[in-house]
Amino acid sequence: MRFTKGEESKRKESAKRQLQSRMAHANRFSQIPMSKCMRDLCKEEDYTFLNSLGKQDTSLENTCQESECQEKQEDRIRRRLERGRLEQEKQREIEERQKEKEEQWKSHVAELTVQRKTIRAKLDRLREFRDFQKQVVLQDLGLDPDSANETVKHLLMRL
Repeated sequence: MRFTKGEESKRKESAKRQLQSRMAHANRFSQIPMSKCMRDLCKEEDYTFLNSLGKQDTSLENTCQESECQEKQEDRIRRRLERGRLEQEKQREIEERQKEKEEQWKSHVAELTVQRKTIRAKLDRLREFRDFQKQVVLQDLGLDPDSANETVKHLLMRL
């Protein structure tokens, strides 16, 4: 009968454990005082008992391995769910920051629009005032408002 490397190593490990448990058992019972005949009887009973324990140990090992596998599986699932939750929180934070930046940008653009309108309104008022000032100067000098006189331009520049 051929075994794979994994099965063979498991078989060797279980045989090693059985031998160690037998040796430990022998050490424990060697300290108990009894006759040679009684010791031989006890050894036979012990070995049958230990063999039955070995069979129980393998079944216990299998259930332990199954429970460990199940715990590992549950841990993996728990970690995956935690990662998903953290990723959703990060995504939500990123979206909130983007919305905040958009709001800041919109308010900044609105503020610039208001400033532009006020500046244009001031510019229009200045032009109207300049035109009014030009008319007043031309009337004071008695010149024609449609004529392009250099002295008037020079005078208005100084004002």
